[in-house]
Amino acid sequence: DLIKHQRTHTGDKPYQCDQCEKVFSHNGNLRIHQRTHTGEKPYKCNHCSKAFSYKNNLIYHVRTHTGGKPYQCNQCDKAFSQVSDLIKHQRTHTGDKPYQCDQCEKVFSQNGSLTRHKITHTGEKPYECNQCSKAFSY
Repeated sequence: DLIKHQRTHTGDKPYQCDQCEKVFSHNGNLRIHQRTHTGEKPYKCNHCSKAFSYKNNLIYHVRTHTGGKPYQCNQCDKAFSQVSDLIKHQRTHTGDKPYQCDQCEKVFSQNGSLTRHKITHTGEKPYECNQCSKAFSY
């Protein structure tokens, strides 16, 4: 255990994936990573037929069945099933906008909003109406 702990200080990563050469400090992390290559999904949902490579993905998924929302905003009554959704929501209270456009320096509270905005600089219109073929940027 001491040797494993010391790797957090040294940055030593002696375990390498033979598929993509990504390196890891712990053998267990390598074995979990290898599921991305093998497609192994050992975590099965008891509510439906879905299976997952990672335990946390199963935990998040089960909440879609149970309605579990363990992450509560400390500013209002909203609750969320994933901590990442709570963090995004909290920006509505703080006004934090950590995503900045490298073209015009406009800032956004969510990465998805920045991604949609960037299309305004390229003129790209990737979304097309299936009725009339008119194209839109978002």
